[in-house]
This record gives sequence, structure tokens and C-alpha cells, in this order.
Amino acid sequence: MKFKNLRQLAAVSGIGLGVATLFSGCQLVTIDYLFVATSASTVSGSSTTCPGGEIEIYAIDSQSGAIRDGAPAVCSGGTTPTVLAISPGYQNLYVANQVDKNIVHFTLGTNGALSKKDTATLADPVTAMTVSPDGNSLYVLSGTTTATLSVFGLSSGALGSAPESLTSLTIPGNTGDLVVPTSIAVLPSGNAVYATAYDKSSYNPGGSITSSANPGWLYGFAVGSGGALTPTPGSPYTAGVKPSGVAADPLNSYLYVTDFASNQLIGYGVYSSYSVNFLLNGPYKSGGQPSAVVVDPRGRFLYISNSLDSSVGAYVIDLQSGTPSSAVNTTGSQTNSTDTQPVAIAVDPALGRFVYTANYLGNSISGFRLDPTAGTLKATQATPYPTGIHPSAVALAPHGNHSTQVVTP
Repeated sequence: MKFKNLRQLAAVSGIGLGVATLFSGCQLVTIDYLFVATSASTVSGSSTTCPGGEIEIYAIDSQSGAIRDGAPAVCSGGTTPTVLAISPGYQNLYVANQVDKNIVHFTLGTNGALSKKDTATLADPVTAMTVSPDGNSLYVLSGTTTATLSVFGLSSGALGSAPESLTSLTIPGNTGDLVVPTSIAVLPSGNAVYATAYDKSSYNPGGSITSSANPGWLYGFAVGSGGALTPTPGSPYTAGVKPSGVAADPLNSYLYVTDFASNQLIGYGVYSSYSVNFLLNGPYKSGGQPSAVVVDPRGRFLYISNSLDSSVGAYVIDLQSGTPSSAVNTTGSQTNSTDTQPVAIAVDPALGRFVYTANYLGNSISGFRLDPTAGTLKATQATPYPTGIHPSAVALAPHGNHSTQVVTP
């Protein structure tokens, strides 16, 4: 390209300087990588073809919380990925593919890129999984009418081909009932694991009822030496009708379970030997059909994705009693609108300032900025963000230049 005179050259130089100034003033700084499990890609320009499912990778901006394309998407290693779990050191990601009944292990690069490593296959589809705080165990819930808690040993993130132990979750006094596992959480201390399930024989909308047992249950297991699991005193505990999500606070003091069927949040205190008991003033009202729950890294706030209302409920946790109270925005609103049918929710680990939901029918991610004083939420710039078909799970990892936000209340 040639310029005819100095005036034209000066004009072009001025434009270039203005553009450079604009970009430097609006510099995008990545604080986290966000991973999304989708059934297939519909994003324009995607170079990855994964008819069974893929893991999409996005970068989160530190100022706005907006997400943008990150490293290239990767195939999930199976069909219909529905569950994601990330290791405490943020070096390994585990993906469960429902149709193939497998778990695929990926390692994370410094730019958020995923590299497939090893695979394990189970007898039934995985419904939930989480990694122990020491990174040595992967706890997996699987089954559609029978519930099994499997423990896989991890060696530097590598996944063993078979579980080290298996535990069946049954209904007290009704061991023949059909049991559907739903969610799992491990205490931040690593000393106990809790899983939720419901009795399909006693709760089966539109189908036959063959049992009078309580429908919803929370199972507790103390983690012993070598990772051995022992039921906590009194386990299992009743948990409403259809528990859908479970989360623990960072001080190992409280557990929170969403009840999809009753539109409520159930709170438990964690006591000696890791047994639990109901918080005295619960349960607490949620939005319609709560699907998942998360506690922020400081343990001060709690957020619920409500799939029927297409919203996020925000709550402030009383640190002395564990009681969650609705966090009300200045507009008087207690909920925050998402795209259609949020089914998963997560808080960013780098700053603890942004909340994201995977919207299954909206084919999108919704983002919110968290007020660290009040716990209220405000929609991030340009939300919702389009994804592939039916996003069903999200996981986040901090960028290498930022440490994880952990603040003791």
C-alpha cells in the first residue's frame, strides 16, 4: 500500500494512534477460563465438528465479567456430555458423557486449552461427580433407577480404569425401591462426602407409585484413611421430595440442598462425626424448580439456578446460624433473569465476583456481577452469551496470573 503525500500519511498515522489508544484503554484481561458441556456446536465459525458433544472454552474479562471465545473447543469423548468436574489445582477436567456412560479426563494448558488423556467406562450413566480437595479421588454418582457412589483413585490427575470402591444408595426400609441419584458435594476439608437422591417408587409424576417411603434423601459418608467411606451417624437423612443440588460452605459448617419438586432450599448444620441436622428455621423458599446451588468462595452468599423461572436466586448467609436470607437489589427484586432453563451454576474462583449459569433450552450462558458487600447480582455486559446446543454443565479455572479467591468469613 502506498501513500501519495505526507498529509495522507499523517492522517493514517493519526487514525492508527487513535485505534491503539482505544484498545489500550479497553484492554481485556482474562481472569478465568469457563468450560461448557454442550451436545453439539452451533457457533458460527467453529472449526470443531463433534456431533456427539463438545467442551467449549471461553475467557472471562476481569473488568466486565463478559465472556469471549478462548481456546478451540474439543470433542467430549462421547455423546451427550452432562457433567463436568475440575481438580482443586485446576490442572485436570473430567467430563461425563451420558450415552457412552464414560468419564473422560483432560488436562488444562496455561491458555485454557484441553488435551484428552484417559477414559473410564461405568455400568450406568453418570449424574454427578466431584474431586476431593487433595486431588487424589474422584467421587462419582451414577444410575437411573439404582444409585451407585464410586470412588476413582487419581494419580497426578490420571483416571484409573475402574473404581476403587462402590457403594449402593438404598432407601431405609425399602431397599427394593427405584433410586435416582442427583448431586454430590465434598466438604472443603475433604473429611466427608454427601450425595442426594430421590425414590422414584414414591415420587413419579405421571407414573405409578409403589412405595410410601419419603421421596428425597441426603447420604453422608465420612472419608477415612486411604479414602475409605463410612456412613455418617443417622445417614441417610430426609431431604424433601426431589433434591436436585447440594453445596457446602467453605468452613465445613453447613450444607444446602435444593428441592426441585417443592421449590425450596433445605439447610443442614454439620456436626460431630459429620452427621447433619436441619437448620431450625428452614426450609427456605426458592424460585420455581431449583436445579443447582453454589456458595461463593467467601462463604457469605448462596446462589440458586431456578429452571422453571429462568432466574438466579441470591441469598446472604448468616455466618452464626447458617440461615440464608434473600439478597434484595436496589430495585426490590430478589431474582435475576437468565436465558431459558438454567440447569447449572458456578462462581468464578479468581475474584469471586462473577456468577454464571448454563441455560439448557436457551443454548447460552448467562453472566452476573456479584456485589461483594450485599451479595446482589447485576447482569454482565452483553449477557446472555450463545453456546452450542443444550449446555448442561459449567466449570471454571483461574488464569495462571491470578490466584484463587478464598476469604475466611
